[in-house]
Amino acid sequence: MRSNLEAAGFDARFSALVLALGAIWVALAIATDGVFVSPRNLYNLSIQTCVTAIMACGMVFLIVARQIDLSVGSIMAFTGMMVAWTQTNKLGIEGNVGWIASIGVGIVGGLLLGLFQGWWAAYRGVPAFVVTLAGYLMFRGAAFLVADGQTLAPLSDNFQRLGGGLQGSIGPAWSWLLAGVGCAALILQTHSARRSRAAYGAKQHPLWADVLKVALIGGALLAFVAVVCAYPDPSSETESGKGIAVPVLLLLVIALVLDVVARRTRFGRHVWALGGNPEAALLSGLPTKRLLLQLFMLSGALAAIAAVITTARLGSGSHSIGQMAELYVIAATVIGGTSLTGGTGSIAGAIVGALLIQTLDNGMVLLDVPTAQRQIFIGLILIAAVWFDGLYSKGGRK
Repeated sequence: MRSNLEAAGFDARFSALVLALGAIWVALAIATDGVFVSPRNLYNLSIQTCVTAIMACGMVFLIVARQIDLSVGSIMAFTGMMVAWTQTNKLGIEGNVGWIASIGVGIVGGLLLGLFQGWWAAYRGVPAFVVTLAGYLMFRGAAFLVADGQTLAPLSDNFQRLGGGLQGSIGPAWSWLLAGVGCAALILQTHSARRSRAAYGAKQHPLWADVLKVALIGGALLAFVAVVCAYPDPSSETESGKGIAVPVLLLLVIALVLDVVARRTRFGRHVWALGGNPEAALLSGLPTKRLLLQLFMLSGALAAIAAVITTARLGSGSHSIGQMAELYVIAATVIGGTSLTGGTGSIAGAIVGALLIQTLDNGMVLLDVPTAQRQIFIGLILIAAVWFDGLYSKGGRK
């Protein structure tokens, strides 16, 4: 079965993940009497997924390189507080200069925290697990000290649009236009890939398989846009639908850029080579220390972007945001097919993994499952994902 799927151009593990996600959606739709698949809930789910998925994109690179970052939730808290502090205590919330500058402060802060951790891990040989565990503690404490544990509010109205709340979407017209462009780009990319394989004499995927992939992905995109456009926007005078939320657009841009980096740049090839065989990468002259430093900086910057979205959505800065985020991010990354042994992983898999994790969490909230039980269940899912990763890796080597 696995070989047949891969011969047709389908990734067996990714296909199984998508099927599992679909089954969970059907089960939750039935269990919640349709509330789970309502436009309002799916709109909120898309925003919740973005925060986890953005950080998971950075975690893919780290885990592929046989590293890990346990501090992403604490970096979220600290950089989110810095963003809010810059607006409320320094530059003000009037106009656009303050909130734009505050985003820059947050992202630079994330880069510097990543630089700090990367220096210890890459140039001083301290295991990433230890360095980022220390960061988990230090940065959470630093977030508390920014405002002595107080919540910082209010924040700029324009800034809050980045969280996907009131006026935090692009509306139906732009959403459908974007969906059309996406479908057209998907068709052109598939056609270009088939022409390239034919030109170089590579084995061609069956035409039906490529058509099916385009139909499934395009159909999912159009269905998503239809759902979010069906959610009424209370801030609109015409009561039109909200459309795609701004955080979803940010995730889309980040995912596309990092996917290109991973698959089509020298940096991406070096990271995958480092994870596949660290000794060979070092002997071949790859700048392994610099690569690790850059990966931790990337993770810190993405955590800061996630903090911007969360802070904008809440409309305030709180030192408590990002709690348990590192576990959700790692779980999403591993569920999405990134191997903890290094050398294997994908951006698309991490995003679907994030959607699955947030689907389970969202569904359990709708079913009134207590917080303690939710955490136990997510922990069991993480164990099962790592176990399955080991089985899949062994099966691939046979």
